[in-house]
Amino acid sequence: MNYTLIKDFMDLLQDFETETQAFPDLYPETIQVFKTWISDKGNNKQQNHSEEPYWEGKENGRTAESAISSLLVHLNRYSKTYSKSAILDSEFSTQEDFIYLINLKAFGEMTKMALIKKNIHDKPVGMLITARLLRQGLIGQTSSDLDKRSKLIRITERGLQVLENQMKKIRQATNIVAGNLTHSEKMELIYLLNP
Repeated sequence: MNYTLIKDFMDLLQDFETETQAFPDLYPETIQVFKTWISDKGNNKQQNHSEEPYWEGKENGRTAESAISSLLVHLNRYSKTYSKSAILDSEFSTQEDFIYLINLKAFGEMTKMALIKKNIHDKPVGMLITARLLRQGLIGQTSSDLDKRSKLIRITERGLQVLENQMKKIRQATNIVAGNLTHSEKMELIYLLNP
């Protein structure tokens, strides 16, 4: 019996288990996902990033920073288009509506300003979104015990239900935006884009 091969396999399985525990929603522990994970690992090692990629206008002096900025703007526009289709015939008016609810569901009750900052909005825009969600009964607010001027925002049961009713379509839209990136590429992109 080749014990070295068994040891190498066990080391690989341990690496997979470590990653799945770090990202349980992205990598459920199944044999199919394990095979995909191994394939992703092999593909990443084979990729050659020593050559610079081509981008439009490069030959005319366009910088990498300019290309990155344009690509991110385009990705945002595509994302908004797909999000609009995901919220069609729902109670959501904009992509921001469900993103606010997703953040409240994920991070729990927070001040109105913390929610607005988490979504990287200016105060007036964030106040309009929270006012709309309050009117619809998707979020609720209470006065803070620490600062009476501050309002704590939470997702309501109705908000949870409306969000859950659209999550299948929202997930489909986010999968389209993520494209055909491998799991490793997704993790690398998250790493690179996190401030």
